[in-house]
Amino acid sequence: MQPPAILARRFVAGATADAAVAVGRKLAARGIKPTFDLLGEDVLEAEAARRIAAANQGLLRLIPEGVERNISIKLTSLGFDVSEELCEEIVRGILDTAREVKGFVRVDMEGSKHTERTLRFFQRLRKDYDNVGIVLQAYLHRTPDDVEEAIRRGDRVRLCKGAYREPADVALQDMAKIRAQFKACARRLMDEGAYPAIATHDEELVQDALAFAREEKLAASRFEFQMLYGLRPARWDELVKDGWNFRVYVPYGTHWFPYFYRRLRERKENIFFVLRSLLGG
Repeated sequence: MQPPAILARRFVAGATADAAVAVGRKLAARGIKPTFDLLGEDVLEAEAARRIAAANQGLLRLIPEGVERNISIKLTSLGFDVSEELCEEIVRGILDTAREVKGFVRVDMEGSKHTERTLRFFQRLRKDYDNVGIVLQAYLHRTPDDVEEAIRRGDRVRLCKGAYREPADVALQDMAKIRAQFKACARRLMDEGAYPAIATHDEELVQDALAFAREEKLAASRFEFQMLYGLRPARWDELVKDGWNFRVYVPYGTHWFPYFYRRLRERKENIFFVLRSLLGG
């Protein structure tokens, strides 16, 4: 096995839904909630999109009692760039299955060329479903306004820094400014949002969220922290022990290569987290 594949095994739950569910069971035993993500994006054939949708529906039915039925999906893996009508039909089928099993579906955010379309698509779904949430990326210039709109609408938001290389006219480039915008957005969501997810490995941002929660005497049930599978596992247990809700993003499948390298490329501190995790930190 080549070194990248060895490394990816640490950060991807496995190739199959069964492998992902096995990881989910172990996380649940530690008091940690999972969200499962079948890796893949940029599907340009309708039949492939339908196969991925069926796999997600199968996963929702496979997740056992005692493990939260929570999945994350990328619209481009479900035909978004083939036909929005096809994609909406497919995603509504996934949401119907999630509703049947009392599950929840998070629509992941992709590159900025998809941001506006994704938000419009999500808002159509929200007219009929309350078991669906969205991701907002703090580094985009538009995100503070999107946060206010999500609060107004009562949408469940996962807030992350941002996972794609974007130009300066679209996204902040300076890490100090990205952190400042993340903190401001996180505080707004924690204050008035609908059970937001604060998704970061950056301890400065974790500490800021904790400080705000304590200052405002927010109940732990008001929000949750999220991190990626394989990154900072010791910190997961610390936050759970301290009484905070915590979720791990659990990717699985054979299309791990783009996911793994994007995680390393997006932020230089992720390389540090990877190395520290490999050493047990």
